[in-house]
Formats: sequence, C-alpha cells, structure tokens
Amino acid sequence: MQTGGAVIIFFSFFESNLSRCGLRGSSHIGIPYRTKGPGVLHPYDSGHIAMTYTGLCSLLILGDDLSRINKQSCLAGVRALQLEDGSFYAVPEGSENDIRFIYCAACICYMLDDWSGMDIQKAIEYIRGTGFISHRCPLLCPGGWTFCAIASLCLMGRLEEALSQRELDRIRRWCVMRQQNGFHGRPNKPVDTCYSFWVGATLELLDVFQYTNFEKNRSFILSTQDRLVGGFAKWPDSHPDPLHAYLGLCGLSLIGEPSLQKVHPALNITQRAFQHLQQLQQTWRESAGGRGGHGHGGQH
Repeated sequence: MQTGGAVIIFFSFFESNLSRCGLRGSSHIGIPYRTKGPGVLHPYDSGHIAMTYTGLCSLLILGDDLSRINKQSCLAGVRALQLEDGSFYAVPEGSENDIRFIYCAACICYMLDDWSGMDIQKAIEYIRGTGFISHRCPLLCPGGWTFCAIASLCLMGRLEEALSQRELDRIRRWCVMRQQNGFHGRPNKPVDTCYSFWVGATLELLDVFQYTNFEKNRSFILSTQDRLVGGFAKWPDSHPDPLHAYLGLCGLSLIGEPSLQKVHPALNITQRAFQHLQQLQQTWRESAGGRGGHGHGGQH
C-alpha cells in the first residue's frame, strides 16, 4: 500500500542539492513550492528534521512501504545537521540546536535502519553533558528533555552503556516523583496532560512505569477532556488543542486504556505501525543479502 502522506523536498545548501533531502510539512515561509520555475526549489525553503521524523511516522501509520523515500539522501541530510558538540540543527540554514533534534535524528536513523546519519558517540556525549543526570536535574531539566535523552539512548541501543546503574536509578526516581495526580515536567510546575506521555514513556522505557498510580493519571487526563467539542487540553477547564489531544491519548494508551492501540514508547507511534516497520526492515535486510543497514539500536 502506498500513500501520499508526506511530501519529499530537497535540503537546499546551495541552489539545490539532490544528495541531501528530508521532509517538510508545508510551505512554511509563506510562499508556494518551486517559485523559481518547474523543478527549481527556493534556496531557503528546506526540509526540517522534526518534519522528517513525523513524516516518516505518518507514512508508517498509513501503511506506506517507504519505497519513495531516498534513504541515503535523507540520511546525508540528517548527518549534515549535526554539530561538532553532537547536537543537531533543525534546518540547514541554522536554528536552535538541542536534545530534541538528537531525538528526531535517532528516530530517523532507527526507522531507516541505518545509523550513518549521525555520529552516535558525539550525540551521547552531548546528552550526558546536558545536565539531565546531574545534580541540576531537579531544577533545570523538564520531563520532555529527559524523554528525548532516554528514548534516544534506547533507540541507539546504548542506554546501559551510556549511563551507570546509579544514574539510571536517579533518573527513575526523579521521574516517579513527577506524579501528583497526572504528571508535571519539573518540580513546582502544574500537572500537564502532555507529561503523561513524556514522563510516562520515559518510565516505561526504564521499566518502572508500573510503580506509578495509573488511576490517578487516568482521572487527570480525562478531566482535561472537552466534553462539548472533544479533545484534551493542557489543564482542566482549558481549551483543547491537537498536541495535548494526541499526547493525552498516548498517555492513556501507556496505561492500557481499553479500545486504544498500544503506543511504542520510544518512537511514539502505535505498536501496529512499529510492527509494520519491523516487517519493512526485514524485507530490506533480505534484499540486501543479509548486509542490512548500519545496525539497529536495542529498543524493541
């Protein structure tokens, strides 16, 4: 089955560079595609690493076989976004660079079954240097960044190599302490629907989510639901939005809410989509004569 769930666009480092590509969600600078004529792309209308991640996820959810994705060009585009300190830009023209985009890069490499898109060791060094495992963590690091760090290391298959048992236990404890009824992202912050996934998925990846109070978490998430128009909000009695509606459903999925498909905690797609990905990867490896890509991480 093939779908039109995402549009491929080339990263434009110069006029255009067909060896580096990625996905984008829309004409985000407010101009039509290909404004310089047929087949000629605007030099500053490039792909985005987060859109590449979500585009690949969307295609997998829709059952696409990813045959129209130029994997090597996509990986080259991701690789070109990595900085010397191990972090990633979002776009080739320059942007913020932080652990969110390491996570996007790790997901892309994992889904394409090829880790040539990043220098893993540099990324690990950046993750370790962010402070999320240090004494500063309770003050500075939000739950979403902790998720990006732990999920990235799991996808790389380097969690226990990168972090000591003592460090992992401290992260487990810090995350467990984020629950009040739902979860908040850091101390002295209000509980927020989205952290039911960001912190909940982190705890799931660290094998301790079962020690949290599922019923309190469920009650909080449902309390943010708008019974009139639907969707979930950040807080009760607030306006719902797509982000919190999606992550609220993911949070409910993690605790086994009936009628919801189980979510894959590291990739943040359904287990059905993940199984489809595994089937594709097996086909790729067989067609490559057993050579496969550059190795998978350890999160399955």
